Amino acid sequence: MASEAAPSHADLVKIAENVQGRTKYRPTIGIICGSGLGGLADQVSEAETFDYKDIPGFPSSTVQGHAGKLVFGMLSGQQCVCMKGRFHPYEGYPLWKVILPVRVLHLLGVKTLIVTNAAGGLNTAFNIGDIMIINDHIDIGSLAGNNALVGPHEEQYGVRFVSMQNAYDKDLRGLAQSVVQSLGMVDFVREGVYVKVGGPSYETPAESRLLRLLGADAVGMSTTPEVIAARQCGVRVLGISLVTNIVITDTNLTGVGPTHEEVLETGRRRAKDMENLVKSFVAKLQ
Repeated sequence: MASEAAPSHADLVKIAENVQGRTKYRPTIGIICGSGLGGLADQVSEAETFDYKDIPGFPSSTVQGHAGKLVFGMLSGQQCVCMKGRFHPYEGYPLWKVILPVRVLHLLGVKTLIVTNAAGGLNTAFNIGDIMIINDHIDIGSLAGNNALVGPHEEQYGVRFVSMQNAYDKDLRGLAQSVVQSLGMVDFVREGVYVKVGGPSYETPAESRLLRLLGADAVGMSTTPEVIAARQCGVRVLGISLVTNIVITDTNLTGVGPTHEEVLETGRRRAKDMENLVKSFVAKLQ
């Protein structure tokens, strides 16, 4: 996969035109559903659904918990498009393919992107099942030279050197927090820094201690490339993590540690709260 040439902007326009020609919707809100959080897309009414594999030029998801569908429809009175499943470098995808859907969503007219993910809790105050509104991120790969925007630049995407100040829009975070208050979720909704690692293996205890020292509150294997691409396109971002496990930092502990099944099960248990939060947030978007 890595040897494939990245598509040009004109190629992505063709993908967007193909999709646009098959749906009546013109959404300005996009939602990326993380592991075990595909139920968000099931909340869309009057839905028009397209399998990724049936969209020419679109990647296909290979991970359990990622259905691989693009869902258009109405959510809380707003036209939305949901990615029911995303793409990760650990699947063998080059980063240009990981961010391709975000660029296509932008070409479809999306102005606000809600990204969700399952994450491990690094902050000692966090509990399994907590929801974290992301206020910043650390992208380990990007710092090491593997940024999502590395490669030939086409100005149609936006500027070459993208500011990541306010990557997770402050106004959107404020709106989300007001929704949290109105829904009575303050006991289990946090705010913090998300760190992306490569995966698919989980972090060692020593690595987890390092990530905590760096100032991260939750750790996962996705999201940041999509956010970088969205910000280059001028799309505003709200990021939400579901804490599905507490990261182990004690080297001397034995046992299985976190599993993907645990991630999916926590997603199922907290799904309704996540759905209510996103639906209520979308209802308040202008």
